[in-house]
Amino acid sequence: MTAKPATTAARATVYGYPRQGQNRELKKAIEGYWKGRVTADALRQTAAGLRRSNWQQLADAGITEVPTGDFSYYDHVLDTSVMVGAVPERHRAAVEADALDGFFAMARGTQDVAPLEMTKWFDTNYHYLVPELGPDTVFTADSTKQVAELTQALALGHTARPVLVGPVTYLLLAKPAPGVAADFQPLTLLDRLLPVYAQVLADLHAAGAEWVQLDEPALVQDRTPADLNAAARAYRELGAPTDRPKLLVASYFDRLGDALQVLAAAPVEGLALDFTEGAAANLADLAAVGGLPGKRLVAGVVNGRNIWINDYQKSLTTLGTLLGLADRVDVAASCSLLHVPLDANAERDIDPQIRRWLAFARQKTTEITTLARGLAQGTDAITAELAANRADLASRAGSAITHDPAVRARTGAVTDADGRRSQPYARRTVAQRAHLGLPLLPTTTIGSFPQTNELRTARADLRAGRIDAAGYEERIKDEIREVLSFQEKTGIDVLVHGEPERNDMVQYFAEQLTGYLATQHGWVQSYGTRYVRPPVLAGDISRPEPMTVRWTSYAQSQTTKPVKGMLTGPVTMLAWSFVRDDQPLGDTARQVALALRDEVGDLEAAGTSVIQVDEPALRETLPLRAADHAEYLAWATESFRLTTSGVRPDTQIHTHMCYAEFGDIVQAIDDLDADVISLEAARSHMQVADELAEHGYPREAGPGVWDIHSPRVPSAEEAAALLRMGLRAIPAERLWVNPDCGLKTRGWTETRASLENLVAAAHEVREDLTADGS
Repeated sequence: MTAKPATTAARATVYGYPRQGQNRELKKAIEGYWKGRVTADALRQTAAGLRRSNWQQLADAGITEVPTGDFSYYDHVLDTSVMVGAVPERHRAAVEADALDGFFAMARGTQDVAPLEMTKWFDTNYHYLVPELGPDTVFTADSTKQVAELTQALALGHTARPVLVGPVTYLLLAKPAPGVAADFQPLTLLDRLLPVYAQVLADLHAAGAEWVQLDEPALVQDRTPADLNAAARAYRELGAPTDRPKLLVASYFDRLGDALQVLAAAPVEGLALDFTEGAAANLADLAAVGGLPGKRLVAGVVNGRNIWINDYQKSLTTLGTLLGLADRVDVAASCSLLHVPLDANAERDIDPQIRRWLAFARQKTTEITTLARGLAQGTDAITAELAANRADLASRAGSAITHDPAVRARTGAVTDADGRRSQPYARRTVAQRAHLGLPLLPTTTIGSFPQTNELRTARADLRAGRIDAAGYEERIKDEIREVLSFQEKTGIDVLVHGEPERNDMVQYFAEQLTGYLATQHGWVQSYGTRYVRPPVLAGDISRPEPMTVRWTSYAQSQTTKPVKGMLTGPVTMLAWSFVRDDQPLGDTARQVALALRDEVGDLEAAGTSVIQVDEPALRETLPLRAADHAEYLAWATESFRLTTSGVRPDTQIHTHMCYAEFGDIVQAIDDLDADVISLEAARSHMQVADELAEHGYPREAGPGVWDIHSPRVPSAEEAAALLRMGLRAIPAERLWVNPDCGLKTRGWTETRASLENLVAAAHEVREDLTADGS
């Protein structure tokens, strides 16, 4: 198709950009501030410099309207809570004493005050801080940050559009504050919140904003009539004033569905829709409501969540169809580019031909501006770009990396029997208890121990040739012995080797599997200052040789207590990678599962009696629409069982999940048929234990009693209180004691104290149970 030119020049824009800088300057500055090595003024100067650099990169690429307000020291939802004055009572004194330190106290907690709960941003691996609201919440406008960043961009000569989390999404993401009835609905506060948003919009308009974007991704989920009525009311009220900026309401991650008609009828000047996820449905829905006459449509045709190059011809076809459905059509990524790394050209270790298949944030901005030019001037204006794009797409489709006949033959031979344990849980647990001999309320950790500076230095020394492989391995052995010794002295029952050899729970395995590509600079924010490098799952997956057996066996040789083998599950290997988009996800998951099944078998053969296969992304990857759940959960649970079902009845299979809402997938958790599951529960006050009990979950579970994403050390009394809460939902013979998550990001000082308190709490509660005959 040759796209007809648009009647007006199409704007090229994005909703957000990676915050960290080319060399993670923001992470280093913030962590330096926490440690007292960087002043508040120096941190602010670093942040201002990164914003300036980001806007210039966007402008240089041809982006004609840059976003402001998307930059954050920690999390944009937490920024919104500050903007509307929703500061929990326990944090008010800290915020009033010092706004920056109070902000970080809400994010991380202090020794005396717990942080806000953290969970996943829709179906991504980005974590946001959950607003805590109640019937007594009083909102007050504070647009200081939003106005300052807009002012900075305008002073630099950019056309800028502030981006805010929309009021409906903000309330739908919130939870009842501690002490508030669990059935309290934060959305009932909408009428109280809207005047605050109106004030922020007025402040931004006065500061020079022509447009303001309000993000409402919650409206792509299944919403009740009451939710949709709330959205209609919100935008009637926000659109009513005449002295305000133009409003662009943005959605992403899926189709809007019923919410599209609500927003199309609202007195707002523009909508932004995702035409990568649910593209056909959004197109059909847009035509069904009569388009957007008189309004601006921002078309998200470049995938903001994955790193594969755009299919220009396909996108231009979509854009050409949209020209007749809105007053003007502009081009954007489907969502914020926060979810992808910064620059594929920095990846010098990837074959140049393969690198041409990849589009990180900088490459995506080029794709957006190319498509905008093609839309505005016709495809003749981008003939060379179209030809190069076709060649790159063909190169990827025909590559030997993407198709391995042996892998495809093996996955095609899988049967239902391959995904079932040889005995039911009721019989397995008898064999496991006899084999392992564990006490009531057994204690364990999730897997990783602190990644010390010494470990990072050892890796750097190995890469730089300052030590050889033998010298590096001796350092790893020393670390394993130290971790084991500490656990034994502390009295932990099921040990881990601490994972000192692992850089990341997905990347470590990806580097040892065929079909994966590793990046050197592909950092993506997970939460706060925690950045990960998702590997690229480019082709068919197989395991050439054992990946973990050597170090697990070494650890087991140093102790008589059981040492867990630690693996990352197939769904998480997909979710925390940039996964291929040229075949169904279920097919890719099955390939990964079979590779991991080989590893599980080798661990068991080497004498490992407890094997943990982590699936923290099981809930995260759940589709946003209920109609799509069953298909996803079928292949997701099948792939886990395919990984784990080949072991003997007396081998205990664990899994782990964290920082997500588990209540609506408890049946899927049950369907995994793991013997033990450990879950994050400390920040949510054992909510997941109650959800398991309500479902009638029949196996063993360890709801966490230590929130490891905060630097505070929980007391033994605090951990014991959480344990007792857990015992109200889970019988003592099926309850484990563990932290919420792995300890990689924690320091040794807090780790020692916290685990000692955890074990003390387990002993205290165990003695109480024994004394009363439970």
